Amino acid sequence: MSIPTLSGGRPVIGHAAELTRDPLGLFRRGHREHGSMFRLRLPLKDTVVLLGTEHNKLTFDETDRKLSIRTAYPFFLRMFSPDFYFFAPYDEYKRQRQVVLPRFQGRQLDTYVGVMEDEVSAFMDGLGDSGEVSVPDAFGPLIMRVAAHSFLGERFAETTTDWFGEFRRFSEGADFVTPGWLPVPHLLRSRAAGKRIRARLQQIIDRRRAQDGDGEDFLDYFVKAEYDDGTPVPDDILIHLIIMLVWAGHETTTGQISWGLIDLLRHPDELERAREELDEVPEAMNAKEVRRLAHLDRCLHESERLHPVAPMMVRSTVEPMEVDGHEIPTGSMVMLSPAMTHRLEEEFPDPDSYRPDRYVEEPEQMRKLIGFGGGLHRCLGMRFAYLEMTVVLARLLQRYDFKLLNADPQPITGQGAKWPESTKVAYQRR
Repeated sequence: MSIPTLSGGRPVIGHAAELTRDPLGLFRRGHREHGSMFRLRLPLKDTVVLLGTEHNKLTFDETDRKLSIRTAYPFFLRMFSPDFYFFAPYDEYKRQRQVVLPRFQGRQLDTYVGVMEDEVSAFMDGLGDSGEVSVPDAFGPLIMRVAAHSFLGERFAETTTDWFGEFRRFSEGADFVTPGWLPVPHLLRSRAAGKRIRARLQQIIDRRRAQDGDGEDFLDYFVKAEYDDGTPVPDDILIHLIIMLVWAGHETTTGQISWGLIDLLRHPDELERAREELDEVPEAMNAKEVRRLAHLDRCLHESERLHPVAPMMVRSTVEPMEVDGHEIPTGSMVMLSPAMTHRLEEEFPDPDSYRPDRYVEEPEQMRKLIGFGGGLHRCLGMRFAYLEMTVVLARLLQRYDFKLLNADPQPITGQGAKWPESTKVAYQRR
């Protein structure tokens, strides 16, 4: 039996425009018509959508065996390089992952929490006692400063480099649809920004090697990084690792913290419960104390469930793959949808409601979330992102009362991460 194809595709482009404009609506329609497995029509690509936790597990387990990230994201090869991280052969990917992994474990997290505290304090000093801000616009530069300060050091976070603007331009290259050889404006901007970012990071690396730091921060470690066999990590790999950490953190965290604040303001009872935890927060937190803010953490996970900023994840079959008695041919795209799987009634009862307590009632539901990926390729910076979101929101909620001025913010349309549209928030010092 063949895999059913979703209705409504347009001539030539199939479902491409709808996938870009409203991916959740497209996947909802596919689920209504065909359940947890169906085909999309996309230009030049056989595409199979798999929904549900079991399909997620199968896809993550088969990645690097029957499924490839490398061939599924051709635009990443343009933005990075063919021998970098996810796109490198499996053994090389593991070597590069081991370079980064220790920097997201143990006491290093306390160092990052200190950076987060400093940056959100400076951010609040700039807000004053009252006014209005727009999210995610206001959060974007703050999240970028935390990343620059954490991964490049305080000295370089203070430079005049417009990291936020450069990485926004770089992000325009994350385009599933447009062929990379076309000289279209957004791809040209992305390439130019990537070239400037790489050149600036090379300068930073060279300068740090010439003027050693105290050996404690991320960059001191990175400029001397070696693989397990003692081989120095090449500079182009180091530069792309830094770009990945800063870019991925900025794209995901800016969107998720914006949805996190919006959801709390739309649900005042949950906001009040999160605020009650803050009475016990010390003047300066460490990672362990941040993790004690359990209800705020659950609220952020519920925002991840309802508003994953990566609405889809893609792999490409490198050999035929059987799923539920159907064969997916070699060269097909396999697409997961966090946005849709997170709203399946059979996975998350009352799926369209904001209910942070679902993770108390059924703790395993938190393990079903895939907003940050899953399996071996789950985002290494997920713990960093949740620490950052928790610290920033905790300090903001301690100092200010907020009022949402847009009644019903919607995700932005187009390619890339699904941040909320620019949303006005009024604030008043408590």
